[in-house]
Amino acid sequence: MRIVLLSFFILILFAIAFIFATQNNQVVDLNYLIAVAKPTVAQMVSLFTGIGFFLGLLTALLWKFVSALGGKKSSSEDIKVS
Repeated sequence: MRIVLLSFFILILFAIAFIFATQNNQVVDLNYLIAVAKPTVAQMVSLFTGIGFFLGLLTALLWKFVSALGGKKSSSEDIKVS
């Protein structure tokens, strides 16, 4: 059931993105260090959404990897009673 709801939610997001892309064909200037590009607004939104998703996924995977390597430390290990 969870997969069905997730798939439905993703389908709705794609439908909204498609509607947004068909309605926005305005061209913007993108100046970066080496060159200049003239993408549409929809392409810019798609590009930066993809970059944000990739960075979020990378951060989550890195967090999970570091926590798996380090393990969980209990508070009793940090405090030594003499």
